[in-house]
Amino acid sequence: MHLLDSSISILDSGVNDFPRLAQILQTTRHFELLPEPRLQRAQTSLLATITPELDALLDRAHAHLDKLARREQSLIAKSELQEGRLSSRRQSAGGGGFAVSEPAAAAAAAARAGGAGGRGEEGEVEGEKGREVLRLRQMRQKKERLSYAVERLNLQAQQRERQLRMSMAAQ
Repeated sequence: MHLLDSSISILDSGVNDFPRLAQILQTTRHFELLPEPRLQRAQTSLLATITPELDALLDRAHAHLDKLARREQSLIAKSELQEGRLSSRRQSAGGGGFAVSEPAAAAAAAARAGGAGGRGEEGEVEGEKGREVLRLRQMRQKKERLSYAVERLNLQAQQRERQLRMSMAAQ
């Protein structure tokens, strides 16, 4: 029996560490070696799939950049148009703008007062003068508005010509 016990203890000491040894001795493939032709086929396949998508993305990016450049030019032209409008308004109106000036308002008030006051001929003459002054002011304002509209249309035409030249140059 002693012989049997000694063989069991020997086997037990040898088998006791078996799960750890199995884990250590187990091989794990981290890298797979491929033949060169198979690797080249995979690279060309990948290149064939990616190239059209990259080209499409690059075209979209270029189109978007062109659109942004056109928008920038449009905003610059709009800014120049607005600056031209402001400078022409300052020059032509002299700060008066399009509103009815104080003398015109006074003349209109005098015309209303003369017509309703019952002053007779003097009131009618002053009322007619006030109406004439008011009519002249209105005509001047209308002239300013029309000249402003003509200038605006000229500036818009120039802006469109610039945009057309730029689009023709881009082609």
